[in-house]
Amino acid sequence: MNSAGAAAAAPSWPRCDRTRAWVALQGHYEAHGRDLDLREAFARDPRRFETLSFAAPEVFVDLSKQRIDLAGLRFALDLARECGLEARRDAMLGGAVANPTEGRAVLHTALRAPSAGSGGGSDSGLFSREVHGVLDAMLAFAEQVRARAAAGELTDIVNIGIGGSDLGPAMAVGALQADQHPLLRFHFVSNVDGHDIAPLLGTAGQGRAQAGLDPRKSLFVIASKTFTTQETMTNAALARAWFVQRAPEADLGAHFVGVTTNLQAAAAFGITRTFGFWDWVGGRYSLWGAVGLPIAIAVGEAGFRAFLAGARALDEHFAHEPLERNVPVLLGLVDVWNRNFHGFTSRCVAPYHQWLARLPAYLQQLEMESNGKGVDLAGEPLPFATSPVVWGEPGTNGQHAFFQMLHQGTDVVPVEFIAVREAAHGYADSHAKLLANCLAQSQALMLGKSEAEAAAEAVPTAAKDFERARLARHRRFPGNRPCTTLVLERLTPRTLGALVALYEHRVWTAGALWNINSFDQWGVELGKALANRLLPRLESPADAAGSSGDAGGLDGSTAGLLKRLAPKT
Repeated sequence: MNSAGAAAAAPSWPRCDRTRAWVALQGHYEAHGRDLDLREAFARDPRRFETLSFAAPEVFVDLSKQRIDLAGLRFALDLARECGLEARRDAMLGGAVANPTEGRAVLHTALRAPSAGSGGGSDSGLFSREVHGVLDAMLAFAEQVRARAAAGELTDIVNIGIGGSDLGPAMAVGALQADQHPLLRFHFVSNVDGHDIAPLLGTAGQGRAQAGLDPRKSLFVIASKTFTTQETMTNAALARAWFVQRAPEADLGAHFVGVTTNLQAAAAFGITRTFGFWDWVGGRYSLWGAVGLPIAIAVGEAGFRAFLAGARALDEHFAHEPLERNVPVLLGLVDVWNRNFHGFTSRCVAPYHQWLARLPAYLQQLEMESNGKGVDLAGEPLPFATSPVVWGEPGTNGQHAFFQMLHQGTDVVPVEFIAVREAAHGYADSHAKLLANCLAQSQALMLGKSEAEAAAEAVPTAAKDFERARLARHRRFPGNRPCTTLVLERLTPRTLGALVALYEHRVWTAGALWNINSFDQWGVELGKALANRLLPRLESPADAAGSSGDAGGLDGSTAGLLKRLAPKT
């Protein structure tokens, strides 16, 4: 069943800036929000932390260091209601067309719903037979792969995909190292740049040979819905050619598996086992289904089902919790407040857990591809900003890279700290230092340091003849810089599933208030089309000067760069 069988599209809802609540929120910002000082806010309200901290399944969220007060949050909740947020949420979860430009329902939540008849909620029957058929087959295959690893037949899993077919699995497998099969190594190839796949294939480069993988003990997962994605199929072809040079071509089916809907193309490639997915699941939301095969191989059937269960618990919270306590909704409202009222242009994600190193990149796609839109659902240009730039790096590394700008730079950048209470290692001192740094950075962003405080301090590293008062201006921290802290008890499949689902629903909340389509991505099309037109020019025969690269009809810059980059004979 495809999206044509989904329910009709939800009715039109008002855009945020065309509501009475927006006007009221703007008035509150001008009167109380613009100049809100967090230090004064905590001094006035000793219970601010308790009032502005919230619990969702597996995730605790502290919003008390955001530059919003309880009254502002209430005005934002009024905005959500006037924009029909609850009805829009229910329509989406019920299968209405939530991606109108492509005429599709948006039902990645159905991938983690219990089977029909299990008492798992009103949406558990949506496409249940299809979803659980693929899920059961995929998990059975994952267990077979793990058994082959235990028998010494497999040592390496290589996922070849890009975008949602790479970022989600790579992030999750990296995060769940404590639960991984101990005898398997995981590799993720996405870039069409041959330097990405070359080390795995043992390609010699820069004067040194690399051993590469053993084809007899490697499994390649080729993830492309259409089996035509340029980057993925280029790398898949390289992997296939490498394999058949070193092993019987008849063995290819045992070492390549496809995650695709194009069964004919996969069969022509030599793949005999495939797992499919549906047009009502966007690429950046697809790790819950067959695209999550590397995750399932890494953590096994029980681990993957726990991953789905964590996300499902957050889905239930999002679907049923009142807006005043609905954590993804509250986060989305704060995002709108920061973007459209304070005018903050970016948000830094700083996970204080090394295994979450790929989370900022994953969230870049989730938010910027979803909400990086300039027109509303009616196609009208928006008079306000949408997605911020999302970026980050794990703590404490980021502290020695870009935190200088966060603390003393001219732009205010909200920071999102993610802390995990229990470590998977046994180094208690290291973990205590990690958490102390996490708490200290959020505290420093809020409190800052005055010139008087800086002038009163001894600074052994300062130049001896540098005037103390002038030095104090260099060492002043303005403070009052907002941040959010998210806390997990442990990093497990279940808690990771809940965390990712929390971000999904948060992104949708902001997009719904902006009245944009958070589920298409037309912005990726133009560059791809132009690349396909330029490619033959780089592959054309060499000209009289010994270079390929027909520059006719191009703009001056592209023509000049093409000539500069074209291969020489």
